[in-house]
Amino acid sequence: MIGAQWGDEGKGKITDLLSRSADMVVRSQGGVNAGHTVVVQDQTFKLHLIPSGILYPDTECIIGSGTVIDPSVLLEEMQQLRDLKVSTENLFISQTAHVTMPYHRLIDKASEEKRGKHKIGTTGRGIGPTYADKSERTGIRIIDLMNTDDLRAKLAWAINYKNAILEKLYNLPPLNPETVITEYLDYAEQLRPHVVDSSLKIYKAIRQKKNILFEGAQGTLLDLDHGTYPYVTSSNPIAGGACVGSGIGPTVIDRVIGVAKAYTTRVGEGPFPTELEGPIEQLLCDRGAEFGTTTGRRRRCGWFDAVIGRYAVRINGLDCLAITKLDVLDTLPEIKVCVAYELDGKTCRHLPSSASEFARCQPMYHTLPGWEKPTSDCRSLDDLPEQALDYLRFLAEIMEVPIAIVSLGASRDQTIIVEDPIHGPKRALLDHNGSPWDAMTY
Repeated sequence: MIGAQWGDEGKGKITDLLSRSADMVVRSQGGVNAGHTVVVQDQTFKLHLIPSGILYPDTECIIGSGTVIDPSVLLEEMQQLRDLKVSTENLFISQTAHVTMPYHRLIDKASEEKRGKHKIGTTGRGIGPTYADKSERTGIRIIDLMNTDDLRAKLAWAINYKNAILEKLYNLPPLNPETVITEYLDYAEQLRPHVVDSSLKIYKAIRQKKNILFEGAQGTLLDLDHGTYPYVTSSNPIAGGACVGSGIGPTVIDRVIGVAKAYTTRVGEGPFPTELEGPIEQLLCDRGAEFGTTTGRRRRCGWFDAVIGRYAVRINGLDCLAITKLDVLDTLPEIKVCVAYELDGKTCRHLPSSASEFARCQPMYHTLPGWEKPTSDCRSLDDLPEQALDYLRFLAEIMEVPIAIVSLGASRDQTIIVEDPIHGPKRALLDHNGSPWDAMTY
């Protein structure tokens, strides 16, 4: 299950729903820069590293090798769950996942500040520098935390090296090596019972024919290779990244589910063709509670962008969609969908790879009537206003992929399950019927 926009699509709730049918949930990439919010009855759970499946006591949850782990945040998150009477006994951590260190956070914030007007909009949580060390082959892995002598040797060198960067490049005070080593050795002992060979554990579950849900963080347009570079994250949130970050082969994946809001949001810097300003943008932000789970930053809001939607379908090979926050649009008399861009006087039907070209794209809209009726209490397609159904049908047609789930609020029960994306056939009742936009799309 992946995000089909710029992240923040409501994946936490959808993962929570799908976890009811899953024996195992695997988080394959990203770090504490991600955030999933799940509302169960009167309790709200804000998860950053731990898969949403942890709320089901019989579901095993894996933090895979493609993630980067900040032990202090993970342990705090585990304690918060235990305080809410949620067990963490079924949480397992890949021994080959990389570890975010204090110098990663310091370098992340300092380098972003130095970028000035060219800043990317990172969360400042040290994610990019952690992945950079991984690629540079100087990173610290969870398995290194498990061996005191190895950790001391590796950290002594790494901290001295990073201190030179902190002092000379960023004019920051150096870290005390012994303080950091002592801190992380303590983390190691607390995490030790949860550390496993995650690829082997997942493989055994596959051999036992168990249902496994791979939970994506961030979204397609933030993918390091296929997103709106350079305004992207440092990992691969697309469907292919689940294989790499979990240590499994692509042939074991049965279905790819995309999650998209009924409108579009973006956090941080970078072009956003359908971005709105004024009363409608304020309405979307207020009704959608558009503030980041991780940073608390206000999200930029705009109309649904079907160009990036079709791109997400193509890049991920989506089988079906979950559309979230449809209820946010309830009060609008009309709703727009971006069906193409105008780029330098020409119609552009595909996402440009060039950041400068994407920044010049102007949205071309198709306008649909709103329904101006509340939908948050709807529990079936028959309950929805006809205009809301027409809007969903239009999204399915223009994106050329069926819609399997419609979310109408934060709670578990505020959901219409059109068909079971895991056990159902590869079709949905709210299907597309040979899009009238076919000639325009391809």
